[in-house]
Amino acid sequence: MYQRTLSQTISEITKTFPILLITGPRQVGKTTLLELCAQDLPTEQRNYVTLDDLDVRHLAQNDPGLFIQKYPYPLIIDEIQYAPQLFSYLKIMVDRHKENGMYWLTGSQKFSLMRGVTESLAGRVAVLDLLGLSQSELNQHGSSSRPFLPTQSWIHHAKQNTRKLSLHDVYNRIWLGSFPRAHEINPSQKDIFYRSYVQTYIQRDVQDILKITDDAKFTRFLITIAARTGQLLNYTEVSKDVGIDNKTVVAWLSILETSGLIYLLRPYHTNITKRLTKTPKLYFLDTGLCTYLTKWPDPASLEAGAMSGAILETYLISELLKSYLHNGLTPSFYFYRDFDQKEVDLIIETGDTLYPIEFKKTATPSLTACKNFHFIEKLGKKVGEGAVICFVEKDIPLSATVTAIPIAYL
Repeated sequence: MYQRTLSQTISEITKTFPILLITGPRQVGKTTLLELCAQDLPTEQRNYVTLDDLDVRHLAQNDPGLFIQKYPYPLIIDEIQYAPQLFSYLKIMVDRHKENGMYWLTGSQKFSLMRGVTESLAGRVAVLDLLGLSQSELNQHGSSSRPFLPTQSWIHHAKQNTRKLSLHDVYNRIWLGSFPRAHEINPSQKDIFYRSYVQTYIQRDVQDILKITDDAKFTRFLITIAARTGQLLNYTEVSKDVGIDNKTVVAWLSILETSGLIYLLRPYHTNITKRLTKTPKLYFLDTGLCTYLTKWPDPASLEAGAMSGAILETYLISELLKSYLHNGLTPSFYFYRDFDQKEVDLIIETGDTLYPIEFKKTATPSLTACKNFHFIEKLGKKVGEGAVICFVEKDIPLSATVTAIPIAYL
């Protein structure tokens, strides 16, 4: 059992909001997290019901008033997206009783969920996002995880709870992925788990929304996207490879993004300079699913193969995202790329400050690793401390403002 970073935020939210909604992909541990939090919080026994149960779902959809009576608060309602009819009744209960922590909800189909939430529960619900296990959670330091910034304060805190991670350790985690179940099974069963995951995702989620009749074509689309993780997104190339039009590519990508399977990193854009790309970069948020779809048989071949750098960058982007989302925060992440091919892997914007980050598969970084950081000065904002995240064993200053930070610190 892993201590999830988000549990601290859940405790705080429950004291200030009547309804809490946790969204995220299937199998990332939403229900388990809420059940553990229910045990830890000093409150009366919290009931639990799941709308995956077809009888319960039928009641919620066809007689939501009776459902509310049958399952009194405090209550966990799992997979709430199956019964949007409940939202107006939850609103009535909240407005009538005016208590905090009445309902905890989970949902795996954010694309169909948020319309009902914003229409019926605005101002009454706090929405949090949960992804798979973070590196700090796997290292049993989830409760001490902080949102990443390459500041000396963050570095000093991170090094206190660091476990050594070798090149092999990192690529083994990348290959396995971040779903809790993937860390409970024998690695030889990885393909079975992810094959079942893809089938379940398509059958339960994608078909419900897009009404896709050709499962094989959508699976080919997933494989095509996975092969492009860490790259600039070229809609036309994807369209040609899968055999669908650009409009369909955009629609299917929107589903993947909203359901938490991919992340589109947008370029930083400003009116100050026009010579910047406007094309996003694509990242698969679970590297285990990505390596399954792209058919890497083991961590060693992955580390030595053509996707080695791209999959490492994907893993690191995902870890930095989790450091924010699992603390209940929305990150402002961008990348820099101009028409002269000058690129900075990641820019984190906080207030009026931009923090440049570079990812490198090296244990001996030099100043050339951050040679493009000075281009950030053109963007018209204050430039903060920078970092090169790599395989160094301990943090090393590369200059007065740039530090090489070990992957193990994340």
